[in-house]
Amino acid sequence: MIGVDTNVLLRLVVIENDEQNAKVHSFFAERNADDPAYVSAIVLAETIWLLRSRFGYSRSAVADMLRAMLSSDDFLVEHEGRLASLLEQNPAPPAEIADFLIAWSAGSAGCTHTVTFDRRAASRIPGMELLS
Repeated sequence: MIGVDTNVLLRLVVIENDEQNAKVHSFFAERNADDPAYVSAIVLAETIWLLRSRFGYSRSAVADMLRAMLSSDDFLVEHEGRLASLLEQNPAPPAEIADFLIAWSAGSAGCTHTVTFDRRAASRIPGMELLS
């Protein structure tokens, strides 16, 4: 298994550099169930943020990309089960997916909760609490 960085995963979705895109597509063509690409929660969060803020992707477009990754044997995604459940419940999740990833990672590390100043995240994401 080989881990991928945000810039590699991003090039799978966004065409910015023909040479890098060709290398990325060649790399992912070699992935399979026996040798998947590992995608960490950090890489997912960064990729989602860039797709939304820099490239203008909608929540539903990002959710569709994540569904495609989760349905492929070419990827092993951190928090895969929780993410699949979230995407199954909502066509476009009501809160930022990255906030769920943050809360899930903290929970996996043994944290009782994650504090935030983001009122929306605190009210919508289990494990997030407003720091007041």
